[in-house]
Parts: sequence; C-alpha cells; structure tokens
Amino acid sequence: MATENRINFWRRNAKVPGSVQPVYGAQHPPLDPRLRRTYPKDTKPKFNNLKTKKASSFHEFARSTNDAWDIDEEEDEDFLGSPAPTLTLTSGLHSTSRQNQQQNQADDTETGESHRLAPPRTEAQNFQDEQEEEEDAEHCEHVNGMVVKSSSEAHLNTSSVRSTLQKQQSLPVRPIIPLVARMSDQNASGAPPMTVREKSRLDKFKQLLASPNTDLEELRKHSWSGIPREVRPITWRLLSGYLPANKERRDLVLKRKRDEYFGFIEQYYHSRTDEHYKDTYRQIHIDIPRTNPLIPLFQQPAVQEVFERILFIWAIRHPASGYVQGINDLVTPFFVVFLSEFVTEDVENFEVAALPLDTQRNIEADSFWCMSKLLDGIQDNYTFAQPGIQNKVKALEELVSRIDEDIHNHFKRYEVEYLQFAFRWMNNLLMRELPLRCTIRLWDTYQAEAEGFTHFHLYVCSAFLIEWRKEILSMVDFQGLLMLLQNLPTIHWGNEEVGLLLAEAYRLKYMFADAPSHYKR
Repeated sequence: MATENRINFWRRNAKVPGSVQPVYGAQHPPLDPRLRRTYPKDTKPKFNNLKTKKASSFHEFARSTNDAWDIDEEEDEDFLGSPAPTLTLTSGLHSTSRQNQQQNQADDTETGESHRLAPPRTEAQNFQDEQEEEEDAEHCEHVNGMVVKSSSEAHLNTSSVRSTLQKQQSLPVRPIIPLVARMSDQNASGAPPMTVREKSRLDKFKQLLASPNTDLEELRKHSWSGIPREVRPITWRLLSGYLPANKERRDLVLKRKRDEYFGFIEQYYHSRTDEHYKDTYRQIHIDIPRTNPLIPLFQQPAVQEVFERILFIWAIRHPASGYVQGINDLVTPFFVVFLSEFVTEDVENFEVAALPLDTQRNIEADSFWCMSKLLDGIQDNYTFAQPGIQNKVKALEELVSRIDEDIHNHFKRYEVEYLQFAFRWMNNLLMRELPLRCTIRLWDTYQAEAEGFTHFHLYVCSAFLIEWRKEILSMVDFQGLLMLLQNLPTIHWGNEEVGLLLAEAYRLKYMFADAPSHYKR
C-alpha cells in the first residue's frame, strides 16, 4: 500500500520545472494553444464547465495560482494512466511510414520527370491527386519488386490522410514568414519608388558623406528623422564613433579595427571551453537560437557562429558585467544593417554563407565594434544587480505619474509594478516589443540623439506606454494588464508609427527634461 501511494505521488507530481514556455512580444507572437497540446479522444478536458474568477490584483492572482507547475496535472495523470492508445498510435505510425516510403519510391521512378516539368499546383489540387492515386493503388504493395494486393495497408494510408486533413482543418493557417519577421523599410527592394523628398534627402546624405571631413552635427540633424537604406551602414559607423569623420583615414581605421577583432578571436576564443569561461559560453550558446526565432536569417548556422564569437569576445573583455541575457538582441540591428550593404533582395531570407569570406569577416568585425560602442554607454544596465535598469524603471514611474496620472493610478489600483513590464523595455531597448524593422528605424534616431540609448530612451518608453492608454484603462484585473503590457500589438507597425512615437517622445523630453520638479512628488 505504501509503495502504491509513493507511485501515485510521483505520478501526480510528474511535471518538473524547466519546460519551454512561449515568449511574448512583437518578435514572439503568442502561440495558439491548440498547437501546444493534443488530447486523446476520451481524455479531452471540458473547459466549458470551468468557471474561474479573474484576479483583480496581484495578491489575488498569487493566491489563485498556488503552484505554477501544477497546471493541468490532472491531464498529465490521464496521459500517464493510458499508455495503450499511445502504443497503438506508434505502431500505426510505423506502418504508415513504411507504406508511404514504398509509395514514394514508386512515384519517384514513374513520375519524377513529370513533377519537374509541371507548373505549380494548389494545395487542394495536390490533395485531390493524392486521393485519386490512393484509390488507383488500393490493395497494392511491393513484394520483391512486384506489385501485389494488400487491403490492410491501403486502408491504413487512407485513414492517416483523412486524419491529417482533419487536423489541418482544425488548426489556424500560419504563414512561413510572418509579418513580424519582415525587415523591409521604405527604401528596401520591392517597396514603392522613392518620392522626390526621399531622393532629395538621400542626395543630401551622400553629399555630407563625400566631404573630406564629415560634419557629424549636420549628419545627426538629418539622421534624426530616419536614414536612407543605401547610406545607413556608413552613417551608423560614423555616428557610433567607430569611424572617424576624416574620409582619408576611414579605410586605415577599418583595416586596423577589423584586424584587431580577429586578433581577439585568435587570442581568446579557444578559451571558451576553459573552466572559468565555459558557463559564459554555454549561456551564449543557449541564447543564440532564441534570438529572433521567426526570422530565417538568424537560424543559419553561419550567422549563429558569428553571434557566438561576438558575444563571447565582448563578455571576456568586459568582466565587470560579463554576458547577460538580452545583450544577444543588441547585435542583430548592426548585423542586419551591415549585411544590407551587400544584399539587394530581402535580408531576412538571404544565405549569408554565399557571401565571400572577407565580406563575412568584415560584417562580423563591424558589428562587434559598433555593439561595443553602444554597450559602453549603458554597461551599468548589465553589471551586478543591474543598477542602470533599476534607476531607469524608477525614473519611468516618476515620469508617467506626472504625464498621465490616470494610468499611474490604474497601475497602483491593480498592484502592477513598473518593474514587471518595463524591465524588458530597458534591458532590450524595446527590441522585444517592436519588429526588427522598427528597431532599426528607432536606432537611426537614437544614434542621432545625444544620449539616445540612455536618456532619450526613457521618453520613448513613456510615449510608448501612453500610446496604449485606452487599452490599459480598459483592463480591470492584474492578469489582463500584465498580459497586455507584455504582448502589445505592434506586429503591423512600420516607419510611420515609429516616427509618431519619436515625435511624441521628443515633445515629452522638451517639456520635462529641463524641469526637475516633474520628477519629485
């Protein structure tokens, strides 16, 4: 009896921490729950009979969720208690797999050439053809190269196709590359031709960059409202302080800095397996695949290796902070901008390994140095206890309390702490809340603005919060507020929305930056 109780105990508590949870935000849209769980026919829970009361404050929410790991544990018991259907399904899948393999071999030998010459077909036509082929080949199988009748496997194949169709009809259609992964801006390929004003701005940029000594103040002035795609790489290098204003010195500086970076690679990268650095490298290695997971560009092995080298070298050269989760996101805008210098089509689908090796090395080195310049100004965000972020979140709270008292009091009423949603805004510079195309446009202004990534970012966050004023005030419970703030609907945003956001941030800065009393209660 005691043994049976122990078994039941472990069965009830089979779920352990560490399971992968969905990440919300503009770059990580919420997954459909039907994609995450399938239920056996007899064990599907009846959610309609459950009536739960929404928690109106954080304390009520905490009391209603005693243990986050015990969610759906009854469903887990049902799964553990019914192994027989699983075995039947597995054997059925193996049989179907063997039959499909035989069918594919026959198709390859008889219709391979016709498939290559045929025009593209719709999914409905393909499925209809599959049904017709199954009816023609019913009761057939291969034995020693001969075709003989077999009704059992034909029936199995028909059932599997029918179940697949039913599953496809029950799930939402998801695009291969969602809108959030598109990085095109107004000057990218496939976009409408430039207007007269845009062409005039591009000519002005080219004139500034072609001068023997680039006027950086004038360049910042023109960059504030966005940088044309054609000149963005060289402009970012100049505004970040990576390149000198003197045109004659630029090639020499580029060569020296690139050689210096790869000198670091030769000197330090082999130590990633040492006892002292292996934990740092392991965390980097885990985080890289999570970086913009919906964009195919960042899932390429060549790109992930570049990011690993950049982050590891930066971490060991900055021991005060080392590597902190979130820094991996800050590489991506630089990498995409410098890659776009050599790519005319859509960057998100480009195969980086097709570029010459020297070009790949130059993109990697430039991304490292520009990211380093950025982090030099916000390194206190990533030192022990992250005091920079703590101070910025506190400043955001004080600023919002003066700008919009209704929102501030709404948060207090439902016990929503600014740190619960704004920490990520400061740690990732809003990269998890905005599509990457919007982040690049945002960083045009950040690099043109004095202390753009620190001081001005505070006003951008304030304007961003107030942008959703109506939606925030409509939420009347803690859980709804937090879910909204962690998953704001910016998937359709583009340059126009970012421009309006920056204009509002500039207005707030103009009104509040030189008024210290606005920060005091």
